[in-house]
Amino acid sequence: MERGTIVKVAGPLVVAEGLASSKMFDLVRVGDEGLMGEIIEMRGDRASIQVYEETEGLGPGDPVEGTGAPLSVELGPGMLGAVYDGVQRPLDVLEAQAGSFLKRGVTAPGLDREKRWEFVPVVAAGAQVSAGDIIGTVQENEVIEHRVMVPPTLAGEIASIAGGNYTVTDAVATLKLADGSSRDLMMLQTWPVRVPRPYARKVSADEPLVTGTRVIDTFFPLVKGGVACIPGPFGAGKTVTQHQVAKWSNAQVVIFIGCGERGNEMTDVLMEFPELTDPYSGQPLMKRTVLVANTSNMPVAAREASVYTGITMAEYFRDMGYEVVLQADSTSRWAEAMREISGRLEEMPGEEGFPAYLGTKLAAFYERAGKVQCLSSDAGADGVGRGATRTAESEEASAARPVREDSDEGPDGAASAPRMGSVSVVGSVSPPGGDLSEPVVQNTLRVVKVFWALQDTLAYERHFPAIDWLTSYSLYLEKLRPHWDADVSPEYRARRDECMAILQRESELAEIVRLVGLEALSAEEQILMETAKSIREDFLQQNAFRDDDQFSSPMEQDRLLKTILLFHAKAIEAQGAGVTLKAIFAAPVRERIARAKYLTVDDLAVHDEIDSEIETQLVAGGKEV
Repeated sequence: MERGTIVKVAGPLVVAEGLASSKMFDLVRVGDEGLMGEIIEMRGDRASIQVYEETEGLGPGDPVEGTGAPLSVELGPGMLGAVYDGVQRPLDVLEAQAGSFLKRGVTAPGLDREKRWEFVPVVAAGAQVSAGDIIGTVQENEVIEHRVMVPPTLAGEIASIAGGNYTVTDAVATLKLADGSSRDLMMLQTWPVRVPRPYARKVSADEPLVTGTRVIDTFFPLVKGGVACIPGPFGAGKTVTQHQVAKWSNAQVVIFIGCGERGNEMTDVLMEFPELTDPYSGQPLMKRTVLVANTSNMPVAAREASVYTGITMAEYFRDMGYEVVLQADSTSRWAEAMREISGRLEEMPGEEGFPAYLGTKLAAFYERAGKVQCLSSDAGADGVGRGATRTAESEEASAARPVREDSDEGPDGAASAPRMGSVSVVGSVSPPGGDLSEPVVQNTLRVVKVFWALQDTLAYERHFPAIDWLTSYSLYLEKLRPHWDADVSPEYRARRDECMAILQRESELAEIVRLVGLEALSAEEQILMETAKSIREDFLQQNAFRDDDQFSSPMEQDRLLKTILLFHAKAIEAQGAGVTLKAIFAAPVRERIARAKYLTVDDLAVHDEIDSEIETQLVAGGKEV
């Protein structure tokens, strides 16, 4: 290995010479303790290195050793349920080695080398396989089946394969390449974090990522494979909103990156997630979750690594055919790390001191999201390549494996459609003072298609989620219309648009009400104001800590909207028939409408009762109210 020496130390940036054969983004070991670093600039034999640990005590003359390989993550069984730092060191293993206060230079592999996994082959010897083909499975836990794939750079003929209990570094199969050489295939793969994993093709996403949050699913929806951002000031609820998406989204795998967030917020995640139950499987939520914990008191350079570590893990599960949602909290801290390193490199600063390439870096990260057709020789749902023969063992395992309703597999495990996977990215942005004109927000908005704008004024009014319906938007509405028409209701989109129009008209009338009072409005406008209040309080407000309100399915959301809009229409009708506004607004059914948010799809009879009472109390018996 090549060895160099340090000539300069400037915070997290170390400059070393004597590394002529090293390349950009190579991983190096810095100092006598072997601190982890990454080359980010090369000038001749002099390399600028960002170090992912504290550099205190380093000085000129200390050694630097190149590894000859880029910063990579280990991918394989054992990732789910793990808690890593920004460079994929398992924190529980580090604690066992060094105690609660971690020492510099302590390291551990990302995957346990001792644990054995039961490998079940799904192809037989002699099968021709291509990059991305699935050669076997490991039941990682009760929720997720881990699919062992041919690495993206290899293809050939399976010379030998056998089921059994293996560690991640044991050879489970031997692959004969086209040039006649052989390669052992393990359950462990490594992949450089800065290189997107390849796929067959990217496809248009048109299926909603259901989060159970009404203001998101109905007003500003996200698709599986889409990108969204949540900007907002401190205390507006970014973290809680992201937690809700992680808990309740209908994705199969969740990657949560705490990128430079406060330690107490990351602690909440670490303490809360293990106690939560996955609503789709009944198992602990951690069994489908990977946490990357990189808090604000950790070395600043590691924030950048944590983002790339998380997205590479997400792509790996996507390649198996899973739907993944990645939460990055927050990209502002990542941008601040880039600003510090850029300053140390003495680069020309851009707006507000951020590097000029800030927009490019953010775009490259978000563009790794998407819905794709996964690599495989025939793009089958189970990844078995052309000419592959199922073994008796694989047939038995396939028959015993439960099939999700949204799976592309038939009951016999046969491929019925191309294997598809998706990565949805939700990034929070923490602009100072909630200033949405700040560079990180503006550069993020250029690449994302869903904007959930959090307002501190709503948070101070105890309106949660504090997503501002007047400034937020989603560009996926038209893509989702066919899905909504088929699976929810043909009127769902129209009801959503009508409610948005009512809320926008309310904001226009609000200034008049503040100046001269509500009585200055016409009767129809006063009814509209009451309807808008109902939409805000009975539909948009949602309690994330109440069991019967923290999740609402699209069917429930549509039914609630139908009830609110029915009241609006019947109120206008009753007013035209001579019923007073006081009588309309005092109708007892309004209390039942306010409680309708707690009803479920199984309570359709109750919804019908409320609709009947609206008709009776406002129109037929309005004069008696």
